[in-house]
Amino acid sequence: MILGIIEDVLRPLKKPREWKVLIVDHLGTRILSACCKMHELVNEGITVVENLSRVRQPLSKMESIYLITPTEESIDKIIADFSESSKPHYKCAHVFYTEACPDELFQKFSKSPAAKYVKTLKEINISFLPIESQVFSLDYPDILPNFYGSIAQSRTKCMERMAEQLATLCATLGEYPIVRYNRDHESVAEFTQMFQGKLDAYKADDPSMGDTPEKLKSQLVILDRGFDPVSPILHECYFQAMAYDLLPIENDVYRYATNSGPAQTEMEKKALLDESNELWVKLRHEHIAVVSQNVTTELKKFADTKRMAGKDRASMRDLSQMLKKMPQYQKELSRYSLYLHLAEDCMKRFKEKIDKLVRVEQDLATGTDADGERVKDPMKNIVPIMLDQDVSPLDKIRVILLLTFAKNGQSEENREKLIKHANIPTVDREIITKMSRLGVKIDDKDRSRRSKIERRDRSGQVTYQSSRWIPLITDVMQDAIDDKLDTKAFPFISGQQSTGVGIARPKKYGWGKDKSAENRTGPRLIIFVIGGMSYSEMRAAYEVSKAKKDWEVIIGSTHLLTPELFLNSLRNLDSNE
Repeated sequence: MILGIIEDVLRPLKKPREWKVLIVDHLGTRILSACCKMHELVNEGITVVENLSRVRQPLSKMESIYLITPTEESIDKIIADFSESSKPHYKCAHVFYTEACPDELFQKFSKSPAAKYVKTLKEINISFLPIESQVFSLDYPDILPNFYGSIAQSRTKCMERMAEQLATLCATLGEYPIVRYNRDHESVAEFTQMFQGKLDAYKADDPSMGDTPEKLKSQLVILDRGFDPVSPILHECYFQAMAYDLLPIENDVYRYATNSGPAQTEMEKKALLDESNELWVKLRHEHIAVVSQNVTTELKKFADTKRMAGKDRASMRDLSQMLKKMPQYQKELSRYSLYLHLAEDCMKRFKEKIDKLVRVEQDLATGTDADGERVKDPMKNIVPIMLDQDVSPLDKIRVILLLTFAKNGQSEENREKLIKHANIPTVDREIITKMSRLGVKIDDKDRSRRSKIERRDRSGQVTYQSSRWIPLITDVMQDAIDDKLDTKAFPFISGQQSTGVGIARPKKYGWGKDKSAENRTGPRLIIFVIGGMSYSEMRAAYEVSKAKKDWEVIIGSTHLLTPELFLNSLRNLDSNE
């Protein structure tokens, strides 16, 4: 992905001793932030990056590069930049669309005064965010009211947008996959048909897309968020999921306090949690029970290579002493300090807020206790939580929802009793009932039924009692790869059908900085969830890829979810109606 922006957009326009201005819209900004650093842009001759929607200072002696989504608003702004009624903002324009430009907008632009200033006009098909080496997002956090709301016009508009974005992903990867979908939500079938049409259009423009033997087995499975309502609301105990659930991490930036200097003055530091740090990539899918130990192990390895005195278990004090003795390694040692801080913060919040909740949540989610015995009376453990004033309303709502899922719906009377005992604020009560808008059974009188996905027996694989629940998407991934996914629950689109599995692929296509992935061979499975994906589901893509070594699993969604974000979105479900 980073090479796509640099090699396909910036580098061909680079000239010695000549600077250009890069103008981006909201999505363009997000794409750049996800895959480029400012110094990399400077190296390609970019002196300034500006926002299309803001008032910009004219730079009439400089050439401009636009990286934008082809909407009427964005094209109008480019036209305004080169209006004949005033001096043009820039010397000329190189315009790159992140997706296919609608014919009517292309005609409007080509007939405008701006057309004569355009030196480059190209569609680069990258209308998505590469979040991680195997994770992407369409950056559509407002999807719940638009897709699951009651206004058909809003739903159709958002589906058109998503279908185009998802098609650009396949074009970027060079994939023309077999497409399947979860039939339990009627709008998913409509969206899948729409997506197939967009995909076919890209295939018509590039007949070679997916037209090699190694690509023929690739699959794309489309799911609605209601297929697994459990995973997005559970408290997780794996490092990445736990950190984003419990800590105020914004835009992947973690802030923490540390003591420095002779006077041990407290100061705030901030760190970006992304794949540029190899240690984060190693730790993010570890259980919190072993994170600190593994950080110490990595620190000891580093200390040994530098002939520094290391300990089997390091503390912040030990790191401080090492920094004093070896200040030249401050950058490297600060990384270990960062993850010790992050792990300690997670455990502090865990003990303060959710220690008493995790076991109950796991029992409700799995239907069994830590000994593998069926939970016969879940209310016995739920009532104390409902009455506990130290438990937040949103955490109580999580428990009520898990109980409702476990019972396959419950009566309005019982639900109201729980809400009353829990003292849930009026503004939050509808979160529970609005879950039904996702096709999830909340009321026991609701006759609708979802397709049942058979769970694999993993009783012998459980290592941590606090993490017994396995996201349902793991079974979907494994069944799709093994060609065992139920064809009634997950039909093929337009008569497509599976042609078997196991063919080798000699080359990896994709994005990201995970060098270990470059040698991966085999077909590709793409999972797309409408309505957000949890960090535990992201982890599943890596785990299944590791288990199914011939396959690469990529997971994507409209946006990333934390439990709080998910519940808040449900609360505001009708905000656009």
